[in-house]
Amino acid sequence: MKNYKYVGLLFLSLGFIACDVNNELDEINGPEQPQVSANANGVDFSNYVAIGASFTAGYTDGALFKAGQQSSFPNILASKFTLVGGGEFKQPLMADNIGGLLFGGTKIQEPRLYFNGVGPTRLPVAPTTETTTSVKGDLNNYGIPGAKSFHLVAPDYGNVQGVPVGLANPYFARMSSTASATVLGDALAQQPTFFTLSEIGGNDVLGFATSGGFNPPTQANPSGTNAVYQSTNTVSPATYGANDITNVDVFASVIANMVDALTANGRKGVIANLPYITDLPYFTTVPFNPIPMDAATAGAVNSAYAPYNGGIQEAFGVLVQMQVVTQAQAEAEIAKRTINFAAGQNAVVIVDESLIDLGSINSAFAGLKQFRQATAKDLLVLPSSSFIGTLANPSNPASVNGVAVPLADMWVLTPEEQTMVITATDAYNVTIQNIATAKGLAFVDFKGILAQAKTGLKFDKFNLTTNLVTGGLVSLDGIHLTGRGYALMANKMLAAIDLAYGSNFAVATNGLAKAKDYPTNYSPTLQ
Repeated sequence: MKNYKYVGLLFLSLGFIACDVNNELDEINGPEQPQVSANANGVDFSNYVAIGASFTAGYTDGALFKAGQQSSFPNILASKFTLVGGGEFKQPLMADNIGGLLFGGTKIQEPRLYFNGVGPTRLPVAPTTETTTSVKGDLNNYGIPGAKSFHLVAPDYGNVQGVPVGLANPYFARMSSTASATVLGDALAQQPTFFTLSEIGGNDVLGFATSGGFNPPTQANPSGTNAVYQSTNTVSPATYGANDITNVDVFASVIANMVDALTANGRKGVIANLPYITDLPYFTTVPFNPIPMDAATAGAVNSAYAPYNGGIQEAFGVLVQMQVVTQAQAEAEIAKRTINFAAGQNAVVIVDESLIDLGSINSAFAGLKQFRQATAKDLLVLPSSSFIGTLANPSNPASVNGVAVPLADMWVLTPEEQTMVITATDAYNVTIQNIATAKGLAFVDFKGILAQAKTGLKFDKFNLTTNLVTGGLVSLDGIHLTGRGYALMANKMLAAIDLAYGSNFAVATNGLAKAKDYPTNYSPTLQ
């Protein structure tokens, strides 16, 4: 069978390379508007500091690079704050527009993606930004790609010596004031007069989701299950697996303490909630049924799976007789697990750990693994597009991944795993909303905004959607925003500031970012 690379993605027909997405709406010309001066209504924007993760940093197209940083939403906000006395906004700029990082000359982060006419691909250029070269100083942007909530208050998170062993963040290591400093401590040391706190909690569920719910075993978590979310562990990275969902009580404690420190002495700011990351194109681009087959091929594959299907029927018949499961449970499980291909588009075969482990009940059934075909409720992660259809064994043309060889947990986020992500996100958002209300902070509902964008969100004369490549909102990595998306994010924050504090950015002349000034795509020649 052939390799279905970029399965179901219609990139070849897009007809553009490294250019802005053509998603303009018809322009409606109105009467010329009078000039309106910006008014802060007494809010002190003179020293604005942003704290957050990759969105705050301006991460886009799978990397952090200069042009992306310049289009970060904090940098856009700062440019509007200058209308009302805002000061210089200093960012820990990367060395180039290639993206990626070196540590002691060795590449540790990949360069950015670009669209090559077929799909997103990495620039074939080596990074030049060296982690061990410090850019510490009086900074305003403390957006740290990869940071979870508890990382922002963890000492040594910027210790350069901890980077090679995964105990520190390379981005914060470049800018940390000392080896033992915290992100929050360094931000407060700048004596900000205004702050934004955004996407805190996004990374607390993102690793679990992008790994398809797979959590590798660690010494603290030998099973590799998502145990930390279910317990009440302390804020210590040593107790968390790489992909654990942060416990909701831990999150609540961290963000409450952060906001208490940031709002001391009446300091004002903006806080934003979290969208459902499962709505992003990283999870919605690859279809559940990307396997085309003719009738003859489907028949051959069905013959190969006939013993498995028959074994499932037999096993559950035995379990019903043993009264281990009911007849209804058996019928539901058999329906889920029966594998059948037909002429046309077919669902991939996956491993689903939520299915009954027959081997653990009776060793005679050990060969009947937890296999089933995907449904529309499953989310295949974006990298699966270049894995489905490859051969597990290059010398065996029948060993097709996703057909003869089921996709492992890391490639699929099942409904049960999606529920874990959504449940945690909802809990985080309740905390964020309660804190915003209690502290009188400007609040932005990014969960609602992303939900709107699934069908289309108007930004000036553009219609932004969450479609990969063509939507204009989300960048080529399927998670982070484009420059235009960050400009929209900045405008939503400015509107929230107006509502909470009585400023007038939304109506002031040049008080909002203009969509046309920010890109959706960067040329591969920009380096």
